Amino acid sequence: MAYELISTETRGRVALVTLNRPKQMNALNPQLMQELGQALYAFDADDAIGAIVITGNDKAFAAGADIGAMKDWNFIDVYRADYITRDWEHIRRIRKPVIAAVAGYALGGGNELALMCDIVIAAENAKFGQPEINLGVLPGAGGTQRLPRAVGKAKAMDMCLTARMMDAAEAEKAGLVSRVVPLEKLLDEALAVAAKIAAYSLPAVMMVKESINAAYEMPLSEGVHFERRLFHAAFALADQKEGMAAFVDKRKPEFKNK
Repeated sequence: MAYELISTETRGRVALVTLNRPKQMNALNPQLMQELGQALYAFDADDAIGAIVITGNDKAFAAGADIGAMKDWNFIDVYRADYITRDWEHIRRIRKPVIAAVAGYALGGGNELALMCDIVIAAENAKFGQPEINLGVLPGAGGTQRLPRAVGKAKAMDMCLTARMMDAAEAEKAGLVSRVVPLEKLLDEALAVAAKIAAYSLPAVMMVKESINAAYEMPLSEGVHFERRLFHAAFALADQKEGMAAFVDKRKPEFKNK
């Protein structure tokens, strides 16, 4: 499918989606988010794909939502259009792992997009922030909800109330990103992580993602029960039989994703 504001490619069992509005620092407008949703759904439905990477360019992952496009909107415009909910929530319904490879600025909606991903890998030049307070508004794509879950209340309050940016080293220390790598190695690292995940049993990978996400929605006792039932269900997989047999036989498993 032809896209205007993103580009896509596949590398083995990994799909790569690149945000492509360089003059606007990859500012996220409705068209870009609609195209991103279409691409994610297509890769999620493709049996040949096991993991997805989203990236931008060296200067910006995404420097926020498109302020110029929304500066004249009023309440009824955003309410009737179901702004953000309609075009930004697609990633929450993707069942395969999604990895954000972040270089440069990930601000406002860009940071919120990264927070929606399952793993965030940052280049050393990455900067994260929620500067909406400068515009007289607040984060609207989960920044006040996902950010505290990632970095804790104190840092989330600091970032959202003062608009200060967090560099890659602090973001890793705070738990916002899983690892930091040199800029020139960012994409290779993200693709390698995705390829490693995509080589495992896809049903098992999807169960892991579902179970970890459930931890944010359930009390501990219910979450452990949910995990236990998925663990039991994994014993119905042919891949479980292959994986355990391969371990006993001291050989590499050949997963069939079923």
